[in-house]
Amino acid sequence: MKTALLLMAHGSRIADANNAVHEIAKRVQKMTQFEIVEVSFREQHLPNIQQGVDACVAQGAERILLVPYFLYMGAHVLEDLPEELEEARKRHPGVEMVLGKHLGVHDKLAEVVVERVAETLTEQRWH
Repeated sequence: MKTALLLMAHGSRIADANNAVHEIAKRVQKMTQFEIVEVSFREQHLPNIQQGVDACVAQGAERILLVPYFLYMGAHVLEDLPEELEEARKRHPGVEMVLGKHLGVHDKLAEVVVERVAETLTEQRWH
């Protein structure tokens, strides 16, 4: 059964912010066995989430894991993304879909913060 991963990000008017999500998707694809990895955006940028689901289906996905690329359990994660999932299920009733976990609180995120702090301290010669 062909499974796709759809990263769902907020979206920004700033192109570099959106490009960063595409770069993360490429890295995730290299680190996993997912043949299909797509990116979609909730607001301000295309493809939107429904278009992202369509892209996965067009590539033969029979299952889609929709992953919120969001830090916090805000309104998008609690309300908007589940609504997007239900709409996608109605549009593609033969495709199994599940909503993954948002980034949230995780030791690896804390490690990234510590690395960025160290980089800044080095750049500023504060150590």
